[in-house]
Amino acid sequence: MHSIQLAIWAVATLVVVALVFDFMNGFHDAANSIATVVSTGVLKPQQAVAFAAAFNVIAYFIFHLKVAQTVGKGTIDPGIVDHYVVFGALAGAIGWNIVTWYYGIPSSSSHALIGGLVGSALAKSGWSALNWEGLLKTVTFIFVSPLLGFVLGSFFMLLVSWIYFRTPPSKVDRRFRRFQLLSAGLYSLGHGGNDAQKTIGIIWMLLIATGYASATADAPPLWVIGACYVSMGLGTLFGGWRIVRTMGQKITKLKPVGGFCAEAGGAITLFVASFLGIPVSTTHTITGAIVGVGATRKLSAVRWGVAGNIVWAWVLTIPASAVLAAAGWWFGHRFL
Repeated sequence: MHSIQLAIWAVATLVVVALVFDFMNGFHDAANSIATVVSTGVLKPQQAVAFAAAFNVIAYFIFHLKVAQTVGKGTIDPGIVDHYVVFGALAGAIGWNIVTWYYGIPSSSSHALIGGLVGSALAKSGWSALNWEGLLKTVTFIFVSPLLGFVLGSFFMLLVSWIYFRTPPSKVDRRFRRFQLLSAGLYSLGHGGNDAQKTIGIIWMLLIATGYASATADAPPLWVIGACYVSMGLGTLFGGWRIVRTMGQKITKLKPVGGFCAEAGGAITLFVASFLGIPVSTTHTITGAIVGVGATRKLSAVRWGVAGNIVWAWVLTIPASAVLAAAGWWFGHRFL
């Protein structure tokens, strides 16, 4: 009886830790949803985070759970998952999020979680524990999502410039201040629909491994889905202002029309990825779109040094979080 109670407490504790990660995901990635709408002055910061948080939660009613299935069953071998693997994965992801938040670097919480799973699985069972097909899709979209965001952001910017060629700039600005509310809402919807599902996937994986959920079920328990969306919404509500400054001002200067084009390009990319069940980085996506918008004016409008530092953070995220996760797995296995 005592051992059963300990097992229940262990699972409950890990679920809470996973929800803390989900909260941090919203907190860390709030910049992706609101940086453009804040930097253009369309919404005040407090209004923007409340706006984004609401759409994060609304995503629960719109998106299927394909991304959760990829994370829960398509990243590592479900047969090796136990308390220690999940603990290590969350430790690696949360640790890397804290480091990048502190330095104001917009890295990917999504890839930090993937790296955490990889590092924890490798520490326990070696290379055979990895699901290479699922990981290949995720790694491929590290490059595809910012590239697609870049292409769509620049395309929309060029299209709008052509349509409003003869319209006075002041009128364009007023019109796109309203349009940007729509694009920001869509981007926040895509953010909630893709990112919250990653934590759903890891909790689902834990519940299957410990016998609290069926491996043949098409979806996790409803309370898991609701808790993850609410946790992400709350995280977004508190915001991550260091990263907002990097995303909204340091890469390139944005006006409402540019903010609209970046958010629209990013939102379409997220919708496509969620439909395909691929966990992508909202950070990568919106950064690519912002750079695409800036590059349509002139290449010097983009601060390529800042963009380069962000790319280095992308490259390092999976290996760095994997190393932290392996250390977390070792610590948990030895001391917990």
